[in-house]
Amino acid sequence: MAELSDNRLVLFTLGEGTDHKGRTIHDVLALENFWLEHTHDYIQWLFPIPEAGRFNGFAPVLDSGTRACFGENPKLREQQSLSLNRMLAFFGLERNGTVIEPAPDLNPQDHIWLKAGGHNHLRITRMIRSLHYCHQPELAEQFQTAAMTHGQTRGYVREATCDYWRKATE
Repeated sequence: MAELSDNRLVLFTLGEGTDHKGRTIHDVLALENFWLEHTHDYIQWLFPIPEAGRFNGFAPVLDSGTRACFGENPKLREQQSLSLNRMLAFFGLERNGTVIEPAPDLNPQDHIWLKAGGHNHLRITRMIRSLHYCHQPELAEQFQTAAMTHGQTRGYVREATCDYWRKATE
């Protein structure tokens, strides 16, 4: 198995380490929706990608070793799946087997990702890419499909945004 004893991202995901602010994954997943919306430095830890962000250089990137850890360790994938569930609740979505469906209260007023633009669209792109890179292509595709479908049928998500989400698994 790939080395994980000193990998901050792996330790954080397993609940054995903290992020750059001393939060555990459990602390982050327990945040209320208000804080998930207004805090911008956690998504990189829950859904890592190979590139560093422009504004959050503190977050570790998904390098080949970390990616291998996700491929070899089902607990890492399970933890990321739990992170997805929390973010789905934040977005007004829920998993029903292999399908991601809108929660009964999904609406653009309470779920601003349904509006025409915003930082949540970037979060969704990151999440799709991360799930794909972290050996969870089925989850990536389920979330991708749900975001595109419900974003346009229940909200005002533009086709150009859907194009980014479509390309996120390429």
